[in-house]
Amino acid sequence: MRVSLKWLADYVDVALPPEELAHRLTMAGLEVETIERIGGDWDDKLITVGLVTAVEPHPNADRLRLATVDLGDGERMTVVCGAPNVEAGQKVAFAREGASLIDGRTGKPTALRPATIRGVESAGMVCSEKELGLSDEHEGILALPDDAPVGAPLARFLGDVILNIDVTPNRADCFSMVGVAREVAALTGGAVREPEHTFDEVDEPAAGKATVEIADPDLCARYVATVIEGVRVEPSPRWMQERLLAGGMRPINTVVDITNYVMLELGQPLHAFDFDKLRGGKIIVRRARKGEKLVTLDGVERPLNEEMLTIADAEAPIALAGVMGGFDSEVTDKTATILLESATFHPSNIRRTAAALKSRTEASTRFEKGLSPELAMVASQRATKLLVELAGGRSLHGFVDAYPRPAQEVRIELTRHRLQQVLGIDLPTSQVRTALTSLGFSCRWLPPERYLVRVPYWRTDVRIQDDVAEEVARIVGYDQIPMKGLGGDVPPAVPQPRRELRERLRDALVAAGMQEVITYSLTTMEALERVMPPEELAAHPPLRATKPVSADHEYVRPLLRADLLQALGQNVRRSEGELALFEASRVYLAQPGDVPQEQEHIVGVVTGWRENRWGRPSEEPVDFYDAKGYADAALRSLGVSATFQETAAFGLVPGRTAEIVVGERKVGILGQVHPSVAAAFDIDQEVYLFELVVDELVPLIEEVRGYQAASRYPPVVQDVALVVDRELPAAKVAAVIEEHELVRRAQLFDVFEGEHIPAGKRSLAFSVTYQAADHTLTDEEAANAQRSILKRLSKELGAELRGSGEG
Repeated sequence: MRVSLKWLADYVDVALPPEELAHRLTMAGLEVETIERIGGDWDDKLITVGLVTAVEPHPNADRLRLATVDLGDGERMTVVCGAPNVEAGQKVAFAREGASLIDGRTGKPTALRPATIRGVESAGMVCSEKELGLSDEHEGILALPDDAPVGAPLARFLGDVILNIDVTPNRADCFSMVGVAREVAALTGGAVREPEHTFDEVDEPAAGKATVEIADPDLCARYVATVIEGVRVEPSPRWMQERLLAGGMRPINTVVDITNYVMLELGQPLHAFDFDKLRGGKIIVRRARKGEKLVTLDGVERPLNEEMLTIADAEAPIALAGVMGGFDSEVTDKTATILLESATFHPSNIRRTAAALKSRTEASTRFEKGLSPELAMVASQRATKLLVELAGGRSLHGFVDAYPRPAQEVRIELTRHRLQQVLGIDLPTSQVRTALTSLGFSCRWLPPERYLVRVPYWRTDVRIQDDVAEEVARIVGYDQIPMKGLGGDVPPAVPQPRRELRERLRDALVAAGMQEVITYSLTTMEALERVMPPEELAAHPPLRATKPVSADHEYVRPLLRADLLQALGQNVRRSEGELALFEASRVYLAQPGDVPQEQEHIVGVVTGWRENRWGRPSEEPVDFYDAKGYADAALRSLGVSATFQETAAFGLVPGRTAEIVVGERKVGILGQVHPSVAAAFDIDQEVYLFELVVDELVPLIEEVRGYQAASRYPPVVQDVALVVDRELPAAKVAAVIEEHELVRRAQLFDVFEGEHIPAGKRSLAFSVTYQAADHTLTDEEAANAQRSILKRLSKELGAELRGSGEG
């Protein structure tokens, strides 16, 4: 909202410097983003008010003239002027040599220099609006009002200060000059001067010439129509044009300018129809009908849907309610009679209509904030007064006021206890009443505990006790409320085992070298069909968003694989070496007749080539065991040990897929992504995936973890290679080895099948670490331990020794 301080002074006295006023408004909740000074670059000595005393033809040019300008104190200058509207007797803006003006060609500031134009020297300039930086108008000079003092600095007469205020959505009243004036008055102790709205009427009743029907009262609370005859459609007065420009609006003509002026002044959008173009002299406020279209003021034909509110005459729509008028009923130079609309429309409907048509206007911006129905009549009266006085109109008697359900006055009881509870201080009764009264509220103290507050019609945002308390705090000043530390005990932390476990797993995977990605919780059916079996999708269809923001975010995802593979596909071509990504997030499993079940999942994907010892990509691709290593590292960080059992799953390669099992509970899955699935996500290399269900892990995590002191004595590390059945899991062999009392760890480092290995068998090579807690192991003790382990492996698993070595 652009607030002109010169205009604001019509409604409230402003004695504070602009910076101080901006600070007070900001502290009260109306943030002043910038302070803009119109005329701030005008030098008081170089750009002044002048009086044109004579205009003579240029001796050497037909289109140029010589203007003699009185600059006060007996000083006169004659300059060359090409403006067609310069006349003797005009007050003008005159710039001397050296003045900084806007260059008409480049649009940049430039210093005025003397020039010889067609043989005549000219050391000054009679300025246009564009040269002064006021607007883009450059066809003629800027003619000043007759009361402009000759010789006075132009900045003092025409300059202004504009406050650019970022109005919060709840403060519809502050999208107006009067609304801001009320705030200024409350903050400075001043009084508000309301605009005049009385005017003369003719005897003919408006209700006899026009009728108004609200067919959809749920979308239109009130519609006030006024009929004004004999209006002159011509340029509006200079003072009104200046105020519109200061407010960021372009002047058009008297009728349109008055409606825009009142909108900026009071915050109520208005619209004027050419009454002679209204068929049947009737206004019907209704929803659009199927197939209807409307050509709006910008000349665009817009298709309407049945949720859009229109203003129609007896036959068809003539305007989009609260958004834009229609081309066929607009006011033109030939208009003589107008119907002035001042109405209250449903905020959400206006917002949706403006968004659907991509036509957000100053009017729709105000309507979508929620306006009071009472404001419609006030604004109608004010605009009618200006149309009578400035456009020469004659107002028919009365108003055509359709108001199906008049709004009730809002009264709120605020207790002293609640006010103290919200603000943290106990304010005197007189201070509370003064603060509220200064804002236009009526406040009565009902001893011993209550305030009875009547809310003014323009404050549609105040509806409960705490709203009133906030108003008191704003005017008293947030910075005046003393600071006080929190008292009482800090509430105990609420245990969140799922969340805490998820965070521990995230930290472990990052520590292991993976990179985390975050994707949207909404996905597409096409993506889900790539990673889920059709029968599962049919039996448990994912939840669909009621109003998806886009086709790419339509379904709530029941698993993370699709989005993670999509992220991998977008990054794999930009990556060298190994690419390991994971995501930790919730999935939503649909349950018939109930809310979805939410589970915490962690999914990781690995692809690319392993790094060599110099940290560069090697020719060795990552495989199943790299993904297994990441999953195992995450689980080990929780103090749990998992086994991996062969299984089959949709979208994963048979024979390269395993369940992740802890104890007796399945907690996830691990495997190679099927090449066809990878290809669907634009990945043309092997991808390995693991998935952990955090909810399944929660019951398995011990709150108190066991502790084993680190031995002070050195370990003995030996390698052992075993020939076992091909189907025997390596984890089962490692588990048997680690059960020996001297074994601290058994790490698989090689799997081999082929030459010298019998059919149906494979070789598993382990690095076994032996260590005692109370002494240094001898070679003999280590050898005895290995013989004991090999004997047990042979007996229980049929394992045979292939070879061994000591490291």
